[in-house]
Amino acid sequence: MLTHDLAHELAPTGSLRASINLGNPVLAQGTPDDPAGVTVDLARALGARLGVPVELLCFDAARDSFAAVEDGRADVCFLAVDPARAEAIAFSAPYAVIEGVFVVADGSPLATADDVDRPGVRVGVKKGSAYDLHLTRTLTQAEVVRGSEGTTVFLDEGLEVGAGIRQPVTDLVAARPGLRVLEPHFMEIRQAVGIPRSRSDAAVAFVHDLVEELKADGFVADALTRSGRTDASVAPPAD
Repeated sequence: MLTHDLAHELAPTGSLRASINLGNPVLAQGTPDDPAGVTVDLARALGARLGVPVELLCFDAARDSFAAVEDGRADVCFLAVDPARAEAIAFSAPYAVIEGVFVVADGSPLATADDVDRPGVRVGVKKGSAYDLHLTRTLTQAEVVRGSEGTTVFLDEGLEVGAGIRQPVTDLVAARPGLRVLEPHFMEIRQAVGIPRSRSDAAVAFVHDLVEELKADGFVADALTRSGRTDASVAPPAD
């Protein structure tokens, strides 16, 4: 239930300052002056429910979007759930799921995603991305190489593997003969709404419940459709 105190807690400046990651084209598109996408729609829905205006703060990378909430410049973010981020951010249940996949050269001896974690394999990732955090934790033999984009550092440095979200990787493979996607996906990237962990349990519950409502009534699915994104699916209801 929304109260005046809860609205003030979630938007202490009187406006909801929403951190938008334009570096993830599945979730946000457009320009800093005219952003669009499911995260923009979610920010505006949250602001409307709180009864406050929304200020959109746009960034080019998840790490910068995260930092804006961590240091108090933003009140809410839209990022992949990750244990490292959860130290500073309280996440809702996921609203959408995106697949992370690997790309290799056609002649690579790697046949499946399970073959990647071996000595001598270098994997390009976007610095600070959800799959950077995931692969840094889970790869025990392969080396993680960070850059502006996983596929960019893969191509520029001649790495054995590049990592990224499925649709941009698939688009790259279609545009550049000689590359292929390794199946299956190496992770499901669970996208959620995050607020500072210092917020009250009531504030966290309010955001969680709103996200579940917006999934159940078709809002999230409609937002993904409007933005032309078929590469993300609505997350299942929370347990």
